[in-house]
Amino acid sequence: MQQLSLDFRTIAAVPEFYRQFASRLNLSSHFGNNLDALWDAITGEIALPFQLTLRHFHQHADPQQFSALISLLKEAEKETDGAFRLIIK
Repeated sequence: MQQLSLDFRTIAAVPEFYRQFASRLNLSSHFGNNLDALWDAITGEIALPFQLTLRHFHQHADPQQFSALISLLKEAEKETDGAFRLIIK
């Protein structure tokens, strides 16, 4: 299983999440840094099974800004029957 762990102490805002996600997974240069691109990456570009861990998320100064992103990641868990797994710490 491929895994990625992102530390939210180093992610101040949503654009930085996209940057780290795409960079750490070596996604193609067409990755669009938006929810649609994230969905496409999870459901088509990333080899499954895959586990994404968001570390220190609950300690972030403004976690609410990531609400749409978290909703999409949870929906991806359902759509992939758990082949994509989200862990929030």
